[in-house]
Amino acid sequence: MSVRPIVLLGDPRLRLKGQPVDSFNAYLHELLDDLTDTMRHAPGVGLAAPQIGEAVAACVVEVDGRLHELVNPRIVRAAGEDRDLEGCLSIPGYVAYVTRKERVWVVAQNRFGRKIKVAGSGLLGRALQHELDHLEGKLYIDYLESLDELIPVGTAEEDEEVREAAGALA
Repeated sequence: MSVRPIVLLGDPRLRLKGQPVDSFNAYLHELLDDLTDTMRHAPGVGLAAPQIGEAVAACVVEVDGRLHELVNPRIVRAAGEDRDLEGCLSIPGYVAYVTRKERVWVVAQNRFGRKIKVAGSGLLGRALQHELDHLEGKLYIDYLESLDELIPVGTAEEDEEVREAAGALA
């Protein structure tokens, strides 16, 4: 298990589509472990293989202390609409309001190839949709009409440093 570099916006690997997994072997287990370690270290609530430069249909999502390892996932049902703020570890420093389905039902395989089902709403539902989009080479910013909709975020300490620097320049 290791923390791997997260691919950032502008790197073409971020637009890779995850190729179906048919071998549930040590390589896949190590990839899932690395995804989990990298996600937790970031910290985030989800991470897809293309975000660490691997064109594999695998991702992890962790909400409320429950880790979901999803291999070859697909949404089989969705309902409602939900608009909320969303960010991405591959686009640090920004969030935007994105409309997604309110609730989704996902079918996938676990690290051993066994079929699993996950249903989610709220943060889990949003994270599932976000990570499955990554497996199709799609980013949350693709839902925006303009990049002007991005909202910069930072810590209060960072914001204070920016204000001080701006004051020093003024």
